[in-house]
Amino acid sequence: MVLGILKEDHLQRVAITPAASKKIKTMGMTAKVEHGAGEKSGFSDQSYSDNEIQPVSREDILKQSDIIVSIAPVSDEDMGKMKNGALYISMLAPYQDAEVIPRLAKFPINVVSMDMIPRTTLAQSMDVLSSMASLAGYKAVLKAADHYNNMFPMMMTAAGTIPPARVMVLGAGVAGLQAIATAKRLGAVVEAFDTRAAAKEEVMSLGATFVEVEGAADDRGAGGYAVQQTEEFLARQRALVQEKALKSNIIIATAQVRGRKAPLLVTEETINNMKPGSVIVDLAASTGGNCACTENNKTIERNGVVIIGNSDLADDASGVASNLFSNNTINFLQIVVKDGVMTLDEDNEIIKSALISKA
Repeated sequence: MVLGILKEDHLQRVAITPAASKKIKTMGMTAKVEHGAGEKSGFSDQSYSDNEIQPVSREDILKQSDIIVSIAPVSDEDMGKMKNGALYISMLAPYQDAEVIPRLAKFPINVVSMDMIPRTTLAQSMDVLSSMASLAGYKAVLKAADHYNNMFPMMMTAAGTIPPARVMVLGAGVAGLQAIATAKRLGAVVEAFDTRAAAKEEVMSLGATFVEVEGAADDRGAGGYAVQQTEEFLARQRALVQEKALKSNIIIATAQVRGRKAPLLVTEETINNMKPGSVIVDLAASTGGNCACTENNKTIERNGVVIIGNSDLADDASGVASNLFSNNTINFLQIVVKDGVMTLDEDNEIIKSALISKA
């Protein structure tokens, strides 16, 4: 059985790294990688060859592989070249685009979307969304620090005392918690919002202040995701965000609701009243953004405030991001492939959740 690793068109990362070769062999598979697939994340063709993963052309990967892996979805043309009954693994986000599953049904292949892995204890080692979100939260703070025209930590110097930066984090999921931890390590004073009551203890354990808006809907059965809130609650939240934003230098916005447009938390009025030189990093940019002025994949300035819209900051840490994605994917494959035989057992809750199209 052959595992094929494709080169990404627009990402720095690669789906499977050379370090996975031992586990690939243990499952009874051989692996091939598209020429140059790992170069942008620091993995040369030679490093794959040294680990008995053969660099070949894209055509060979598509036509010869029984299992094909990429991070971003490939084109319909590429899917049409895959072997009948092959397993294609990627991040297809069917909860964001209703057309994904009907489009996949045209192809005689099995498709697993890694972003549909359930967020359960059993599937933790396969949770790509959490892996990437953690890196995005870390990078968001570094991006903010790079654009901020002052310093994060308090410093006492002969020329005077420099006050610490004030950072507000919107959403205390995986990305938000990593942003809190990173901002604290840099010496900032940090506050955080989240609609989930369970986040309060985690926020406080990292040394941040939890800012609570009363009356939030909190669905414990939502698998760790935030849930849609009433407009009345969102209005109260926006008012409190504005109050806190006027005192903040940095906002890291991470709040998203799975399958819905991101909640608007930072209004244009708020931005117009923030201190010039402040920075907003909006990780919810791809689903509409938490900030009224966010433009996806762009850095803009409004009234002296820098607004960075980027939902894929994990790609800026391409080396470690590739390794984590690779580990998550190999861990998933270990429940699918035994002794060189692929079994898509839909009695397994993880496989059932992730398998979005069947041959």
